[in-house]
Amino acid sequence: MDNYDPLQLEAKWQTTWQKNQQFKALEDPTKEKFYGLVEFPYPSGDGLHVGHPRSYTAMDIISHFKRYCGYSVLYPIGFDSFGLPAENFAIKKGVHPAIITQKNIVNFTKQLKSLGMSFDWERSFSTTDPAYYKWTQWIFVQMYKKGLAYKSKQTINWCPACKIGLANEEVVSGACERCGGKVIKKEKSQWMLKITKYADRLIDDLDQTEYLEKIKTQQKNWIGRSEGAEINFEIKNSVEKLSVFTTRPDTIYGATYMVISPEHKLIDLLSDKIENLEEVKKYINQAAKKSDLERTDLAKDKTGFELKGISAINPATKKEIPVWIADYVLASYGTGAIMAVPAHDERDFEFAKKFSLNIINVVLPSSPGGVTGYVSPETYILGAKTYSESVKRNKQQGIDVYGEIKNSERCYFGKGQLVNSGKFDGLDSDEAGEKIINKFGFVKKKNYKLRDWVFSRQRYWGEPIPMIYCSKCGWQPVPEKDLPVLLPEVEKYEPTDDGESPLSKVKDWVKTTCPKCHGKAKRETDVMPNWAGSNWYFLRYCDPKNNQELADKKKLAYWGPVDWYNGGMEHTTLHLLYSRFVYKFLYDIKVVPKKWGIEPYKKRTSHGMILGKGGIKMSKSKGNVINPDKIVAEYGADTFRLYEMFMGPFDQAIPWDAQGIVGVKRFLDKVWECANYVSELESEDVTRELHKTIKKATGDLLKMGFNTVVAQFMIFINLVNKEKSISQDSWQKFLIILSPFAPHISEELYKKMGNKDSIFNNSWPEYDEKLVKESEVKIAIQVNGKVRATLLLPANSSEATVLEAAQADSNISRYLEAQEIKKTIYIQDRLLNIVV
Repeated sequence: MDNYDPLQLEAKWQTTWQKNQQFKALEDPTKEKFYGLVEFPYPSGDGLHVGHPRSYTAMDIISHFKRYCGYSVLYPIGFDSFGLPAENFAIKKGVHPAIITQKNIVNFTKQLKSLGMSFDWERSFSTTDPAYYKWTQWIFVQMYKKGLAYKSKQTINWCPACKIGLANEEVVSGACERCGGKVIKKEKSQWMLKITKYADRLIDDLDQTEYLEKIKTQQKNWIGRSEGAEINFEIKNSVEKLSVFTTRPDTIYGATYMVISPEHKLIDLLSDKIENLEEVKKYINQAAKKSDLERTDLAKDKTGFELKGISAINPATKKEIPVWIADYVLASYGTGAIMAVPAHDERDFEFAKKFSLNIINVVLPSSPGGVTGYVSPETYILGAKTYSESVKRNKQQGIDVYGEIKNSERCYFGKGQLVNSGKFDGLDSDEAGEKIINKFGFVKKKNYKLRDWVFSRQRYWGEPIPMIYCSKCGWQPVPEKDLPVLLPEVEKYEPTDDGESPLSKVKDWVKTTCPKCHGKAKRETDVMPNWAGSNWYFLRYCDPKNNQELADKKKLAYWGPVDWYNGGMEHTTLHLLYSRFVYKFLYDIKVVPKKWGIEPYKKRTSHGMILGKGGIKMSKSKGNVINPDKIVAEYGADTFRLYEMFMGPFDQAIPWDAQGIVGVKRFLDKVWECANYVSELESEDVTRELHKTIKKATGDLLKMGFNTVVAQFMIFINLVNKEKSISQDSWQKFLIILSPFAPHISEELYKKMGNKDSIFNNSWPEYDEKLVKESEVKIAIQVNGKVRATLLLPANSSEATVLEAAQADSNISRYLEAQEIKKTIYIQDRLLNIVV
């Protein structure tokens, strides 16, 4: 047979598959459907790097498997091409973002096709296509009509370098996630989306999904729901009140001072009574320069000032308590004020110690033995063993933790029995909390960390927000018949120094008429954020050419929900949250049929990053980015695909290894060579190993254990290479299970067997359970937990048989001499531990 030339045969099969529409998705009511989704890429100027295809290849393998199993499969791809990265790249290169983006999409498409991905290319689109962003704008209009989109003056994150407002999610460690520049606070009128209205559903509906638990936890933590009470503290000699939210109303008797955020309205309302106002104003200016992350860092030194001349009244004790201003309290969380209970809150305790404020303990652990000592709130609730070990350690060191808590020398975060709390003394925390709420008329309430979504961007390259302002009629949505509002062509697309969108300078575009009174009006000049077009793209894939509606309900009903969505771990919080929110809104207004369900994705998984040499993140600045084009040109797409799946566990980050890809290429050379060994006969070992390989692929593939499947492929091919004989039927079955990983070589070798159709028109082979059972197994023998020998014994041996064999083995028997066997622990076919 001729030599293996991957480049020639891969180009041939890619052309053939495209010509025959081999992977076209069809709504076939006679078949079950499978909708596999990957995050569509942002087409950057540098093209794909080796990290992108890891996700695409994994879902490609799963999609192939589902087709083999008789499913009608939708596996689509598109391009998320609006947003800040394209604009910044365009500014850097001096080329219009529309030109740059289109050029990049052509390059990305070429690269993706060269990898042999089984995408349905007829469904491909870009978020910058007017036919697509018409519906992105339409969704915004529907949200406005339902009261979910509104304009409000907000203190926003502002990046001076990018000259743009940022959502909280786009600020990382106080810096812009795009440019890395320091972010400041700035007040600006912004369009907002009321995602907070969906907060409870975004948490509760997670129970309907098969997301990884860590992903569910990320979603819940970001929303940050907590339940407690709202309490009003009167201000002495004023009609004003300070409202706080607390999850621990049982600790009200221990509230010894109050803290408000530097942005709190009380400062302006009572400015004439604040004796140290200039000092306070200076502190407020300093706080404005810090990010929320810096302000709430538990490790940072606490700062603040007492508002002299102002005091509050504790509603339980009726005592006056001081009011402080401190930047660790945020205006955006809760009410922007807290009741400080230093005996039972870490930050309050540190603050009180620093400024010599009163500390009153009002909750004691239920018993002295239930105290572990001073630990963080996240790690306080520990198991019984940890409790006892900690108490024992404290006794050995002569530390009376219980006594220190009792005397307010140590902060206690847990619940227990109330003390110093009047008639509530002796009650447990939960019971006392309920009774305190009822006694003082506090209001039960839920609180959330989640804030409404800042949806305006003062840039050029984004979807124009379809709103018109009329001095008579106020804000009016653009009529649906006039959508899309096209992004005008401009010469200057750079951000402006005054912080307004470049669109504000396009006077002819800005000037328009009011849809309501037909008088003079102006268009909104802000555009939507990067996230806008990526929040509903999975719906459009179901019906991408529809000009009459977002998507046909019958097609949505057939394909929905997304069965499996895989993407980067960095997008399992925010993109996932935003897309779930937008989906739920569309579901509520009946754009999405009920059959789809209340969640857009059944299953959400993530993959680990591919790192550069030495485990360093790949980046252009470090010069360690690897272009897949070079790998494909040298080794072929099949080698590249197999290596990305073989390099390590799919959910873990792993460095690229040039030597590893050479080894995978050698494996495919062996596969090509084994085609010469097809005959009428094969050994029992080859038959048995084939069935083990089919079982391994069938089971591990859906667990995303791709590396273990490839390892088994290698074991099988090494055996065939050694035996130099394999039957035609077995060879064909092996090529079928190899084909999702290495489609080109599998199709070529399948054709060389004399087959007329495509390998992908077959069914997934079944394995014989009898043939995959091992006749003999290795069993580790331990004595008191230490491995002393490994015995080769018949599979399914009883515990008595294994013990008898162990006692007869000289390597083990010497450890059993003159010893009494107290018990044995047996794990079938794996391990026997003899305890003496």
